[in-house]
Amino acid sequence: MWIILAIASALCLGVYDIFKKLSLNGNNVLTVLFFNTLFGALLMSPIIVQCLMNGSIGLGDTVTGHFHILIKSFIVLSSWLFGYFGLKHLPITIAGPINATRPVMVLIGAMLIFGEQLNLMQWGGVVLGISSLFLISRIGGKEGFSIKNNKWLWLSFGAMITGAISGLYDKYLLRQYEPLEVQAWYSFYQCVIMGITIAIIKRVKRDTIPFQWRWTIPCIAIFLTIADIAYFYSLSFDDSMISVVSMIRRGSVIVSFLYGVFALREKNVKLKIIDLSILLIGLVLLVLGSQ
Repeated sequence: MWIILAIASALCLGVYDIFKKLSLNGNNVLTVLFFNTLFGALLMSPIIVQCLMNGSIGLGDTVTGHFHILIKSFIVLSSWLFGYFGLKHLPITIAGPINATRPVMVLIGAMLIFGEQLNLMQWGGVVLGISSLFLISRIGGKEGFSIKNNKWLWLSFGAMITGAISGLYDKYLLRQYEPLEVQAWYSFYQCVIMGITIAIIKRVKRDTIPFQWRWTIPCIAIFLTIADIAYFYSLSFDDSMISVVSMIRRGSVIVSFLYGVFALREKNVKLKIIDLSILLIGLVLLVLGSQ
């Protein structure tokens, strides 16, 4: 069951990336991110209201629990800030593969921290996935986005690393707290943090990049919320493996890549389709090896 939930999460994440790209193009990044956290908090607010009506603050009714979620909120927001700026200035077929290398970091962390081990078929899937993502990144270099002189690439790498840290932290959190409570409270804290951040920025320095409202902005939060619900419940299963779940979720790159190739008509179509096919085979091996 946790494999199916991970796949559903990946599909929703792919659509989420598309709506992010549409929302960020020529728009104010911080304001788009704030509205994302606002709509996300509103979508999850019934969970918090239910907790409060029952005389509970959730998360084991402890201040420690909320402190843990506050830490997660800062980690996720850091990853989003890096990723939003990178996605705004990079083609989606470049930013997507960089983010999709996150399972490599998660895999190393899962083995070192949680003692997880992969079978031969799963290792085959990981090798194919990593090889495919490496080739896709090399194609990006051919399109003029060199790691030596492009700060947006570095921000995308920063998003990947902080995202991996968040994934490993999730496994720890979901062993102690209910998945929906984790998602609801970290959505709330993210909204508060972003609200305070924007208020400070507007007071200290005028933002020169205008904000334009688009219908795609609330769609970011909707699809991310659905993806996260599936993700958290996947990790809540005792036999779930964070390294496998994270790798499957990176299959979302297939959705965003197809959009970049066919809708945005980005370059090197044939090479990217070959690379995506390799990635898909790797993900299938991961799923089969997890049965």
